[in-house]
Amino acid sequence: MSTRADELRQNLVQVQERIEKACQAAGRARDEVTLVAITKTFPVSDVRALAGLGIQDVGENREQELKSKAPECPDLTWHFVGQLQSKKSRSIARYASVVHSVDRSSLVEALSKAAVAEEKTLRCLIQVSLAGYGSADAATGASRGGVAPADVPELAAEIATADGLELGGVMAVAPLGSDPEEAFAGLREVASRLRSEHPGADWISAGMTGDLEAAIKHGATHVRLGRALLGTRSLLG
Repeated sequence: MSTRADELRQNLVQVQERIEKACQAAGRARDEVTLVAITKTFPVSDVRALAGLGIQDVGENREQELKSKAPECPDLTWHFVGQLQSKKSRSIARYASVVHSVDRSSLVEALSKAAVAEEKTLRCLIQVSLAGYGSADAATGASRGGVAPADVPELAAEIATADGLELGGVMAVAPLGSDPEEAFAGLREVASRLRSEHPGADWISAGMTGDLEAAIKHGATHVRLGRALLGTRSLLG
């Protein structure tokens, strides 16, 4: 009988094959793309199992789950990928190393204070709205969150000069109903302009289970995968 560990191993092999093929098709080296396992609603035992299979980067989109799991697996790099309330910044700064969803000045200020209090440097990615990039419904696309591309430079400057924070790059989710190829091509343009002003901000966090190939084609350095690795979401949480 197949165990959960066997299931995760098989899923990981399939995911790694997809990433490898996407990198080959894009003319990129496999080590240019980091897999971030999104473990929302799944138990910490799954996190440990994935770590045993070589996964080093794990993401959560709820503060409550992050603070319950991260202390159990402190050797991993923890990413926070969800929408964040400023009042939760101290907890996020304590348990995460990377925040993918910075989208406003007030959050920059809160994360800066939290990172300084925790005596650490927090890598921050600007969440970019891709509404209008290949989206059949711009209003629907906007619901995925993020700042408009035109507002990225100002927010980037705030992060780059904030104590305790490091500007890492950009993150985005392809708009619902969009062509992810067009959406991620737009993100690539935003990322390129950002790097011209901030050369170290070279991360592009894009691509999930359904569109990782398009994201890698257009320069994603980090893909965030949940369902492909862990299966259907648990009803718990």
